[in-house]
Amino acid sequence: MTSSDNPAERFNDVVAALLAESRDVEAPGAAGAKGFGSSALKAKGKIFAMVSQGRLVVKLPAERVATLVEAGEGVNFDAGKGRPMKEWLALSPGSALDWLTLSREAMEFVTT
Repeated sequence: MTSSDNPAERFNDVVAALLAESRDVEAPGAAGAKGFGSSALKAKGKIFAMVSQGRLVVKLPAERVATLVEAGEGVNFDAGKGRPMKEWLALSPGSALDWLTLSREAMEFVTT
């Protein structure tokens, strides 16, 4: 993965790595996809990682998300409905956590 500060480039690196690692991973941008998750990574049809407003957003167990939020690594993701989602973390731009590692963790969460 590169050390790029550009969120789109960083996410593209994650996408490329995970597509190379697993046949279960589906690339973002499926034909005709619209709305929530249309530009997200999926595994076995389940969304697990995406970029929203320049932040990596991943689906993790609620307890893990709460721990990361408490540590200041991010916030509960809100898809614009005014309700933060317990199992979705929007990583803080300044977080030093590795995007690929978190995305792998999210992929494992949605496929087990």
